[in-house]
Amino acid sequence: MAQFGRTTEKPGINWERAFDLYVNAIACDNELLWVQATTKLAKLSKHAPEDLLARTIPVLVELLRRIPSTDLSPSIQEAAAHCLKCVACRGEGRLAVLIGESGAIPSLLSLLLHADGSLRRVLLKCLRNSVTFAAHNREIVVRHGGLEIILNLLNISSDDLKRYLLEILSALALLREVRRTILISRGVCFLVEAARRGSMVSRCRAAQAIGKATLVDSGTFSVLLELLQVGDTSTKVVAANALGVVSSHVDYIRPLANAGAIPLYADLLQGTDPMGKEIAEDVFCILAVVEENGVAIVEHLVRILRGDSAEAKAAAADVLWDLAGYKHLPSVVRNSGAIPILVQLLEDQNIDVREKVSGAITQLSYNEADRAALANSGAIPRLVDMLQDESEEMRDNAAEALVNFSEDPSLGDRISDVLNSPSFQNMQERLTQIRASDAYLAASLRHMNTEPLTMDPAALI
Repeated sequence: MAQFGRTTEKPGINWERAFDLYVNAIACDNELLWVQATTKLAKLSKHAPEDLLARTIPVLVELLRRIPSTDLSPSIQEAAAHCLKCVACRGEGRLAVLIGESGAIPSLLSLLLHADGSLRRVLLKCLRNSVTFAAHNREIVVRHGGLEIILNLLNISSDDLKRYLLEILSALALLREVRRTILISRGVCFLVEAARRGSMVSRCRAAQAIGKATLVDSGTFSVLLELLQVGDTSTKVVAANALGVVSSHVDYIRPLANAGAIPLYADLLQGTDPMGKEIAEDVFCILAVVEENGVAIVEHLVRILRGDSAEAKAAAADVLWDLAGYKHLPSVVRNSGAIPILVQLLEDQNIDVREKVSGAITQLSYNEADRAALANSGAIPRLVDMLQDESEEMRDNAAEALVNFSEDPSLGDRISDVLNSPSFQNMQERLTQIRASDAYLAASLRHMNTEPLTMDPAALI
């Protein structure tokens, strides 16, 4: 929006004089002169100072309301709407706000009800810019029945006008009440179409609205996945987040994965956007509740761990850290070949990679078969060395894993050298306390569940 806000004044123009000439032209009783002067103003609007354009808005709105007395083409209403469309793009939204406050939007909507041809096109463009550059204008449109008008026009308009209608709808759909109306009126198909067509900014808005409304049964998978493929960085993040909202519903976990979401989220995990990485991590943790999804996800994570990007490797290890605790995926990580790679990455140059990898290994060390695989891959000596690491998190992770190894009858003798280490002993004591606390909590919950069955009913009176 910033490029519209820059003033690129033409040298040699006396803008105050130009404004006076325009006002004088409008004061004349000559409709042709009104159209010519307003058309000229529209052409100069990208160069004119913002404060001067602000003063033209009331004049243009008044022209918008005048009933043409001749068959001029364009009519004065069309010329005024075109000029307002140009002005709305300027001033980083400030002029669009003034257009909304001037009462232009009810007039635009009123004209739209009966307009056709080039006038309808110009009115739609003006309305689109008004709601794109000023959020408050969306509320004004809805308050004056604009949503119903747009939905009705979408049902009857040709394809060449549909783009403008869809871009208006995507802006309005950022309002909760609009999304509710769209659901009730069965206009969801238009919102999905808005995410597929139009400018990338508009498609991004539609994806955001779809995610908030979780409109899963209306073809949203394909359109959001398309945006996740072809969108720019910010659009991909919005589409990924919208799909993430969808994935949180248990009925849609399998369909989303079957639609091809997993490779696209893997790409996002390797991207540069921190929010995109975070969303991908969260969605992977949701999708992995289905075992077959977990297998596919881990395969992508292993591929990323073999790559060169430290940030991507840290993100992949972080996901594995979570997945290693899923009880329904007991052998998936082990069978994927991830364990030898994780052990090697304990010596990576990047501290974030080492911390996330050490966390994943610690979680894996709670499983007997994974402990054996870790030991066979050379994890124990590396974990012992990590007890001296500068990072407290890595020291704690190493100590926790080694405590688990020490309690394994087949592996305990391999860590006898660290039994007297302060880090090891502190972690051992901490884990003992945690386990005792967990056991006490579990017993208390069992007692609470059975207590109502034995309680004296009279005590409740």
